[in-house]
Amino acid sequence: MSLSLDDVSRIARLARIEISPAETEQTRMQLNGILAFVEQLQAVNTEGIAPMAHAVDVVQRLRRDAVTEADRRDAFQAIAPEAEAGLYLVPKVIE
Repeated sequence: MSLSLDDVSRIARLARIEISPAETEQTRMQLNGILAFVEQLQAVNTEGIAPMAHAVDVVQRLRRDAVTEADRRDAFQAIAPEAEAGLYLVPKVIE
């Protein structure tokens, strides 16, 4: 597929991109290069190849799920305006 200068101007207008007449030819060549590459990719036989989620088959190393900090809830609630049974009390905002 090859784009014409009118096609490039229309695409630019639809994308709300202002390009000068001098840039139109360069943009046409770049877009045609992209489309030629897409056609080349579509020509590759992918029969029997499973889709991949990632190009490299890696596994995320996760750290051990453990508490690493001391419990400071009582210290934080001591300076709160109001707290009860480990919960912060706030004014009612919805009737």
